Amino acid sequence: MPVRTPYPIALSAVERVRLKKMAYAHKTEHRLRGRAQVVLHAARGRSNAPIAREAGLHLDTVRRWRGRFAQRDLPGLKDASAKHVFWIVDNGSSHRGKKATDRLTAAFSAVVFAGLTVLIALIGLSVVNVPMLTKMGVAAAGTVAIAVLIALTMIPALLGYAGRKVKPAGEKSKLLGGGRGGKKADRPNMGTRWASFVVRRPVAVLLLGVVGLGAAAIPANSLELGLGDDGSQPTSTTQRRAYDLLSEGFGPGFNGPLMIVVDAKDSDSPKGAVAKVTDEIKGLKHVTTVTPATYNKSRDTATITVIPDSKPSSTTTEDLVHSIRDTSARIKADTGATALVTGTTAMNIDFSQKLNDALIPYLALVVGLAFFLLILVFRSILVPLKAALGFLLSVLAALGAVVAVFQWGWLSSLFNVEQTGPIMSMMPIFMVGVVFGLAMDYEVFLVTRMREAYVHGETPSQAVVTGFKHGAWVVTAAAVIMIAVFSGFIGSSESMIKMVGFALAIAVFFDAFIVRMAIVPAVLALLGKRAWWLPTWLDRALPNMDVEGEGLKTLDEDALKDADPHEDRELVRA
Repeated sequence: MPVRTPYPIALSAVERVRLKKMAYAHKTEHRLRGRAQVVLHAARGRSNAPIAREAGLHLDTVRRWRGRFAQRDLPGLKDASAKHVFWIVDNGSSHRGKKATDRLTAAFSAVVFAGLTVLIALIGLSVVNVPMLTKMGVAAAGTVAIAVLIALTMIPALLGYAGRKVKPAGEKSKLLGGGRGGKKADRPNMGTRWASFVVRRPVAVLLLGVVGLGAAAIPANSLELGLGDDGSQPTSTTQRRAYDLLSEGFGPGFNGPLMIVVDAKDSDSPKGAVAKVTDEIKGLKHVTTVTPATYNKSRDTATITVIPDSKPSSTTTEDLVHSIRDTSARIKADTGATALVTGTTAMNIDFSQKLNDALIPYLALVVGLAFFLLILVFRSILVPLKAALGFLLSVLAALGAVVAVFQWGWLSSLFNVEQTGPIMSMMPIFMVGVVFGLAMDYEVFLVTRMREAYVHGETPSQAVVTGFKHGAWVVTAAAVIMIAVFSGFIGSSESMIKMVGFALAIAVFFDAFIVRMAIVPAVLALLGKRAWWLPTWLDRALPNMDVEGEGLKTLDEDALKDADPHEDRELVRA
């Protein structure tokens, strides 16, 4: 029965909107977690359902611990940690005759380095010098760090507890039964067939992937950044209705007036200086109204309100702000007075410009540190270079898709985009911070197995097929989870949340399924042995991180003496 209170509860319009947002967020979180759990159960088949349950427990643990860092972190990162579980379990189950500790050590280093790349991207947000982004980045980095620690401790403990009840998909399980006989490793899977196709036709696959992403990135040339106004809200909200009424009655610029502060303390005639500023602004283009000046008590400082003829998020309004500031320098020289532009619209423009200026340094820092880290992991120059270029290509393609939908209005009815306009100014940096970590995770998990196969004597083409066979399903499952999580935000009525969800979902799709699944194996197949080239002097200078876990193997001394160095490249290094 519904609970009734003795007194009626009166809620204001703002409180009702807040309650609706809270209810939507609560429902969205449960729906997205449900999608992630479905993928977890389907990722490896029936005989690995215990793994799916362990991954779900892992997600719940991360979710509880992240509350110690922030109430809200970057969306979906708690579900992104599932790929660490996939990788550890798959790496362990693929080494059947070893002890549990030996089976899992090969995956630990890869998980640590993959987590480090994510931490670099998230903590690097502090260089933008925006407190909100810094807090979000640090909170999300704490979530990722806890996820990595749990993946390295809790999951091995659970696997040890389960023992031989957990087996690879396709093999008979003592816990669940079913499956088919024979070793899974001996049977080709979909990843094997796709990798073999790419190795046979690397040029065609590479050209198709690069041209496709390049075409998707073309709209990014028209990218316009800004902060949304109430005109981007759904028409059902009171904010949007008020915005439309003001626009119809007084013009779109009435929703974003500009305040001009005239400091005439150093002027011989403060009143004349203020009149000069007013006349100069009235002569500018795209100015509808200039209100009379309002003076302070000492009559040496005044404020003027300027109403543009364009909406606050328009590039025309941004150009007007720059024009007023350019005029201020001339007024300073003529009268000695200083004219400053402020107000919400001007501050939003300045904030967007600050983010634009910080994008290149942030990219240089994050990509540079990750490039050095990947050199340590793969002992190669070309593989990290390929990883960085592929990431940039996928981000540009995702930005192009965002511009096409939210700025140009393509497929706007499909995604329920009611108002087109500039892209959120935080979108490029936000996308780089989230997608870069995920992309480098996918790169490490996929290419590590290829390198392991290569150093064990397989040809470059065989190593690509072998590594893809074991690593592709991890990347696929993790990417599907993230796409399902991010796409859930597309259904939000908030335009900014909808834009973030679409951008991250399409970016993960481009990076995981086109760059990592097609372009990466095609490039490695074309490069052959040259993909693993490292200058001799750099090879000696860099520490050997042993991501493959080969240093933990016990090598028989007699076997080392009798072995042919050309049969196993890892023995040469040893």
